[in-house]
Amino acid sequence: MKALDFPAPVKALIARLKQLPGIGPRSAERIAVWLLQNPKADPAALAESLIEAKQRVVPCPQCGFFAIRESCAVCDDPKRDQRVICVVEQATDVLPIERSGAFCGHYHCLGGKLSPLDRVTPEDLRIPQLLRRLDSATEETEVILALGSDVEGEATANYLAELLRGRKCRLSRIAQGLPAGGGLEHADELTLMRALQGRRDL
Repeated sequence: MKALDFPAPVKALIARLKQLPGIGPRSAERIAVWLLQNPKADPAALAESLIEAKQRVVPCPQCGFFAIRESCAVCDDPKRDQRVICVVEQATDVLPIERSGAFCGHYHCLGGKLSPLDRVTPEDLRIPQLLRRLDSATEETEVILALGSDVEGEATANYLAELLRGRKCRLSRIAQGLPAGGGLEHADELTLMRALQGRRDL
């Protein structure tokens, strides 16, 4: 006797959901069944939102953040400090920095980080756009490297530091150390080393 399974359209939906990051087979099944059976679900509205976002949202040609037209809300804001550019790996890295309220300059999203294992080279990143921005600046710009502290993030930061040295810019790197509310007993050696190196006077 043939094993019972979902109808073909449901299986196709589950297969699509499994392609999303962080969604395994069980989660994909639960989401698919919820979308089909829950009275609060509105699959048509979800599909419409996905299509609209895909069609209308593009990377900002200047900084790489999410934009609906030629430039984004950050680049359009005249109150932001033009003399400071915070370089991040992905467009999604902008939001945590913005939510902190500690930065009011501009951003530059690289679109990734150097990773030889994943075949990501400098040519795959938005480095030429960054260089053009710095070359067209009328005054000295501070470039803050806000990249991850993993091996790839460090390699990308070191590559950019070498590339930008000697240009009309001042380089800095975000401090890395202990998280707020974290105790020393939970910190690894690298985190403690960076916390000590990044210490400041009181």
